[in-house]
Amino acid sequence: MRIGQGIDAHAFREGGTLVLGGVIIPHTHSLKAHSDGDVVLHALCDALLGAAGLGDIGQHFPPDNPDYCDIDSRVLLRKVFDMVVEEGYQPVNADVTVVAQAPRLAAYIGEMREYISSDLQVSADQVNIKATTTEQLGFTGRGEGIAAFAVVLIDD
Repeated sequence: MRIGQGIDAHAFREGGTLVLGGVIIPHTHSLKAHSDGDVVLHALCDALLGAAGLGDIGQHFPPDNPDYCDIDSRVLLRKVFDMVVEEGYQPVNADVTVVAQAPRLAAYIGEMREYISSDLQVSADQVNIKATTTEQLGFTGRGEGIAAFAVVLIDD
């Protein structure tokens, strides 16, 4: 068994579409990024890559590569899953914490779990997602962006 952890954060920008865990979330802002800015899936990709000893998301999908401009992060997650499987591993479980003052995410967590479990070919009960605030402390608390932290376990 191997464990990996991943962290991602992006600043808000006005307009656009906010996507977290593959789910479109109604909000006045989106996340500034080369791809769709899905911090949940980016943190998860890094955790999976780390567990398998395969580097990080920027190594495999560099932000200066135009092929990844505005790409759906679920596509990246499925590519990372394929890399992990190619190394002989399977995801056992994933635990993700999203840090955001706004928007409120409770209503979207079930759908995020479904998308992620489908992409990782595990059952939804093997994927846990939590959302929290920082009680208005730091960049997330000031509403300047969103961060996500992920931990995964993989096994051969």
